[in-house]
Amino acid sequence: MARVMDAGDVERAIRRIAHEIIEKNRGSEDLVLLGIQTRGVPLAERLARVLEGIEGSAVSWGSLDIGMYRDDLDQRPKTELGATSVPVPISGKTVILVDDVLFAGRTIRAALDALADIGRPSRVQLAVLVDRGHRELPIRPDYIGKNVPTSRSERVSVRLVERDGEDGVVIESREDT
Repeated sequence: MARVMDAGDVERAIRRIAHEIIEKNRGSEDLVLLGIQTRGVPLAERLARVLEGIEGSAVSWGSLDIGMYRDDLDQRPKTELGATSVPVPISGKTVILVDDVLFAGRTIRAALDALADIGRPSRVQLAVLVDRGHRELPIRPDYIGKNVPTSRSERVSVRLVERDGEDGVVIESREDT
């Protein structure tokens, strides 16, 4: 197991992403952050708090469960469905999907399908804490906390205080898990 980010690294990455979001969108007006269940949700909440601290006005955030939109339901272990909570209408807004790890791109494809059932945003952007490569679909994040080159046999585990009691990112070989 190799630690690639500690709690300080995670916090700095979130702050940097927040500043990049403000720069790219010329402020935080009309932004809605939607965290993809499960670890994307606390990341979206943290980003919203940092954006509010910088801009001085609240940024709407919520959660998006993509479980029923996945194209690999028959290949994955059954997981409990989470909540989808969209705090404001997204039509005409810039929606920023927030997730912990970007790998093949299939989770984001499912998130885009789920989003289409909710409304029609003017733009959709993607923020991820870790981009590990190995894309199977033409999906590219707009905001990246850290690029972490991996092999397909490795697993990237993001740990967040809200779910795991600590912040950090580790790489594990499949044999370690």
